[in-house]
Amino acid sequence: MRIALIGQAAFGADVLKGLLDKGHEIVGVFCPPDRGGKPDPIKAAALEKNLPVFQPPRMKDPEAYERMVAIQPDLAVLAFVTDIVPGRVLAVPKLGAICYHPSLLPKYRGASAINWAVINGETKTGLTIFWVDEGIDTGDILLQKEVEIGPQETTGELYFNKLYPMGVEAVIEAVELIAQSRAPRIPQDHSQATYDPPCDERVAGLDWHKPGRQVFNFIRGCDPQPGATTTFRGEKVKLYNARFLEDLEHQSPPGEILEVHPDLGVTVAVQGAGIRITRFRTQALGKVKAEEFIKALNPKPGERFGD
Repeated sequence: MRIALIGQAAFGADVLKGLLDKGHEIVGVFCPPDRGGKPDPIKAAALEKNLPVFQPPRMKDPEAYERMVAIQPDLAVLAFVTDIVPGRVLAVPKLGAICYHPSLLPKYRGASAINWAVINGETKTGLTIFWVDEGIDTGDILLQKEVEIGPQETTGELYFNKLYPMGVEAVIEAVELIAQSRAPRIPQDHSQATYDPPCDERVAGLDWHKPGRQVFNFIRGCDPQPGATTTFRGEKVKLYNARFLEDLEHQSPPGEILEVHPDLGVTVAVQGAGIRITRFRTQALGKVKAEEFIKALNPKPGERFGD
């Protein structure tokens, strides 16, 4: 089967390698233009195999359509795509196009599905391989796989430890089903759909006055990107590597520092519990461990974040 692969980063590169290992013919790899010194991992992997690489400025540019027509693929596979691929490009492959999405669609459509599942305190999520249509994550479902979300797990841990490796396998499994003419098309129940905005700097501000578990979920849901943002002594600080201390009793207001320990981190009060932070980012320090943050700023119990 002739496949056009549209993707980027390590995920796209691993999908490419997996498809080649299964004997599929990759007739073209579409990836973003080069940024910086090193080529994108998917580009590097494609060039190593002497595969044609196309890097239109945007997938909506005429070049992308012309290249897709020229290579005549049977199927387009979208593996970690952040650009919008227009319908006329996806209409070229005679079998259509499939895409990986890290949620159990129709829940958590959009670019930050993993972040919002963690922020909202979900205990399970998963991935979907779906047939691409003109909507945003609205196409028919080909297959889904479910995973548990650990109570302390961050967005980064959930993605890299579970949804990334499972996703690579699922894309390859989906292509195999298509090659065998066994791939289903299960319509989504759009009445159950949810959509959230990108989890970026515009929504990263931390509200210490929410219930303690919600504060903790927000911190771990924004870890590693965009980083939950608060202030300390009037300066912006981002918080990472948090742990929820459910049984910690105190009478302090939310955001107040309860304990400072170079080895353990900075323990902060939230409603009915505490949160221990072990990594911080400031403009002056960059991203540092708690030990470096404490040494540089000497935070004291009784001081407050979010002041």
